[in-house]
Amino acid sequence: MTASVPHPPSVSQDRVRAIDWLRGIAVLFMIQTHSLALLTPELRRSAWTGRLLKLDGLVAPAFIFSAGFAVALLMVRSAAAGVVRERVRRNARRALEVLAVATLVNWAWFPLLREPKWILRMDILQCVGLCLLLVLPVAAALASRPRALAGVSLALSLALFGVAPLGEHVPEPWATLTNKSSFAPFPLLPWLGFAFLGAFAGTLAGAWGRVALARGLVALVGLGIAGTLAADTLFALYPHHRFFVSNPSNSATRFAWVCAALLALMWLEARVPAQARPSWARRFIEVFGTSSLSAYFFHEMLLFYRVGGVLSFDRFWRDRAEWGLYWVLTAALVLATWGLCLAWDRLERLAKTALQGATQRLKARSALPQ
Repeated sequence: MTASVPHPPSVSQDRVRAIDWLRGIAVLFMIQTHSLALLTPELRRSAWTGRLLKLDGLVAPAFIFSAGFAVALLMVRSAAAGVVRERVRRNARRALEVLAVATLVNWAWFPLLREPKWILRMDILQCVGLCLLLVLPVAAALASRPRALAGVSLALSLALFGVAPLGEHVPEPWATLTNKSSFAPFPLLPWLGFAFLGAFAGTLAGAWGRVALARGLVALVGLGIAGTLAADTLFALYPHHRFFVSNPSNSATRFAWVCAALLALMWLEARVPAQARPSWARRFIEVFGTSSLSAYFFHEMLLFYRVGGVLSFDRFWRDRAEWGLYWVLTAALVLATWGLCLAWDRLERLAKTALQGATQRLKARSALPQ
């Protein structure tokens, strides 16, 4: 798949805003998915909810694909600029931030101090953080050789999808990393495969630009369709397993849709003039696309965490909302999360500015003659 792409004399500096849009749209669907807890039990069992859940099944693949994409893209460009070590430190710090927030969220739901085992619970943020840490060394080691990085990333992703059904038969304690359960809603299998698939796409974008990325995504959509059509064959290859959890055909269907969505967003991006003033819709989506970690934390707290025992959407509306009220509440939760993301982003910028100023003043004082 990478053999038809010429080796670049230098890396591409093309901006791929579509990946931020994909992540931002995924945040919206994530909030909508979690808000289903507000529906009445009868409506949660309805056909319409089933249709929504099929669409919502693309949220986690989109997030993890985007994470791998960003790591590889930045590593390839950093290698060309000779700053790989600096970028590795920054990316590792970002992965640790994700794991720190994951631990904070777990602490909100489980008694970590009394039962420390809950710190190991593998939910989506733990999965994303570990995926970042596992993709990072591969991307850093091969960043100066993008052809090799693309090939290795693609091979690893397909291998991980291929062994995922076997992960359901791994015994404890390793089953936490390989088998979906209430303690591990998002184990590494098959989700790490989406991270390396994103790394493959990010390498194409970083090394050869938007055209190569589009061609690679088209190839992945075709591969995903082929995997979807081979569902019966792929299911029969393995011992008994849950098809919609770990079968390679199910993963192929998901990454085909994610890649198709990214292609559509790239098509849309190409039709937006480079100097055009961003529309309100674009600004709205990009806030979530660039602040997805904050969005996850804030919407979870607003929806489920009972501040002082009373303040949460869950406290007032769980199991009570008909469809009309559900959509109103979901829109309110989206807007509240968006506002908190903006406020947090501004607070972070102010804190960084203040810290940089204090550091500069300390350096200036230390340089003065004693």
